[in-house]
Amino acid sequence: MLYSKVTAKWEGFSMSRSHGEGTILQRKDGRWQASLMIDGQRRTVYAKTRREAVKKLTDLRQQAAGGLPDPGKRTLSDLLAAWLETASPTLRPKTIHNYQRLCGLHILPTLGPVKLSRLEPVRIERMLAGIQAQGHGRTAQHVYAVLHQACDSGVRWRWLGENPLDRVQHPAHRAARKDVWTPEQLQTFIEGSREHWLHSLWYTLVASGCRVGELLALTWGDVGFDTGTLHIDKTLQRLAGKVAVGRPKTEAGQRTIALPAEAMKVLKAQRGRQALQRIQAGEGWQNERDLVFTGLAGQPLHVSTVEHALRRECERLGVPALTPHGLRHLHASLLLAEGAPLPVVSSRLGHANTQVTASVYAHAVRGQDDGAQAIERALGGRR
Repeated sequence: MLYSKVTAKWEGFSMSRSHGEGTILQRKDGRWQASLMIDGQRRTVYAKTRREAVKKLTDLRQQAAGGLPDPGKRTLSDLLAAWLETASPTLRPKTIHNYQRLCGLHILPTLGPVKLSRLEPVRIERMLAGIQAQGHGRTAQHVYAVLHQACDSGVRWRWLGENPLDRVQHPAHRAARKDVWTPEQLQTFIEGSREHWLHSLWYTLVASGCRVGELLALTWGDVGFDTGTLHIDKTLQRLAGKVAVGRPKTEAGQRTIALPAEAMKVLKAQRGRQALQRIQAGEGWQNERDLVFTGLAGQPLHVSTVEHALRRECERLGVPALTPHGLRHLHASLLLAEGAPLPVVSSRLGHANTQVTASVYAHAVRGQDDGAQAIERALGGRR
């Protein structure tokens, strides 16, 4: 017998109503039991206390209603969870990871338990101000953007009457000035790093303006030695320590880039160097993806490896330290300084539109020119 009529204690639910609302009772062994009919099948859970049983029955009801909490009890945490679940199929894995990290570190600890009916602009502004006060202005902008997107979905689902972010002051942030090498410093680096095993990657970053993840995902099939071009249609990321190859950041990120002749020579030299590395590695060779830029045993490169090596090489050569993204920024600045038109630069960078490019590089816009020719002049036209 599952329970004793003598010891069973019903918590406001009659047997006639159990199919719609569920039942709670105390078993003979002292444990509590909650039951609910879901899709024609009885779901039963057990708990040590009545309070825990009530909570578990509430969870069962949410499952029966499609996983959604009661309208009057929905919190920002509920909204963010539902938004991430519905948005995930359209987002890159790294984007999902970044959104989850922002929510977990900055939003949920402060506003997660707040009911949507009490999600007031002043609460959000206080949270954003706290993030800015810690010196994380850029992070505050990202948090604002994530919340705005989630609340837009909340309005569309009628969980919210309006988007409270529409009445929240957008966080101000003055970007730090980006260091850019002079032509002389660029030549010092190009010539001085020629013997470094990552020289070809750094040179291609400057010559192409690609994101480092795009070049780390580049395969030999993407290199057009006959046409002098690179075809960019993927990016390499690491999520939870595992290598993942996904699509570029935007649709505009799928592009074909013309490279100067010297850059193609660098890539041919890289192909020969990699062939030698493959022979030396023997059965330990790991480049099953046929990547252009790899570790010495053919393994996919980690961005941090590229960053650390670049910083050390800059220090050795006595030039300002740049990151791989700084080399991309250098590419754009050199093109614009040489007179390349904004649409050409925007296309090479894979920006969604020229407004994005102009907002960052407007100070450098001048004249008209072709991208490949301009970067060849900037690189000195020779190695």
